[in-house]
Amino acid sequence: MRRLFTALCLTALSVTTAAPVWSASCITQKGAFGQYKANFGQEAAKAGIGQRGMQALSAANLSNITWKFESSPSSQTGVSHGDPAQFLAKRSGSTAQNFINMAASRMQKNAGLFASIERTYGVPGTILATIWGLETSWGGYTGKTPIVDGAVTLASYCRRHPRFEPHAMSALQLVDRGVISAATRGGPSGELGHMQFLAGNWLRYGVDGNGDGRADPYNAADALASAANMLRRNGWKAGQPFGEGTANFRALSAWNDSGNYQRAIAYSAARIGN
Repeated sequence: MRRLFTALCLTALSVTTAAPVWSASCITQKGAFGQYKANFGQEAAKAGIGQRGMQALSAANLSNITWKFESSPSSQTGVSHGDPAQFLAKRSGSTAQNFINMAASRMQKNAGLFASIERTYGVPGTILATIWGLETSWGGYTGKTPIVDGAVTLASYCRRHPRFEPHAMSALQLVDRGVISAATRGGPSGELGHMQFLAGNWLRYGVDGNGDGRADPYNAADALASAANMLRRNGWKAGQPFGEGTANFRALSAWNDSGNYQRAIAYSAARIGN
């Protein structure tokens, strides 16, 4: 399940951080990346980014894999199957039923954790286990791209700029706070940890799920609780149905704005344990 499109789907987490008024000029050529960094660095300093964050930005390299998929969108291998079973099969590289069985197994192995999260946030474990599997194969593959590199490269490219620039700034904030380092790796768009949060969304929704006093996207309990927190704060109602056309189904758009992805989540979650 270590497929490139798992990490490269830019709708892996919806962008919920509003773009601020600052914005460095975007670029369309690799050779301009240094100038973009210099301009973005000025904005970062104005935004109060500290020494560690600024050092991470200074050391950031253009991510070639991120640039490739932004400059050649047709090379992206994301799935577009309208049928949720086909979507799950393509996304997982297996069959829909095998994916569902694996998600159910993860729930059984972590029954106490999922129950605790549902009590706190009202989001069923079936939903979270499905998203976890779709994003990182239940933590099996969280990405190989330095997060700051990916986030800044994505923010620099005109097709995505300035929508993703706040997440690049947030990645620097996460370095300042010690949540990640300049070397921490994730998805090529700057996605973090088990659930592949964009940096700005982690800052907004990240919570401590295991009681150790810190919110760590690379800790499964923290990541799952944070995903539940994100859904609840975007309209999820405890105990209500989540099939297509319901309010809870619409809340899934906060996680991923692809209707195919949302239908796959609901399809899998409804069948786990049945």
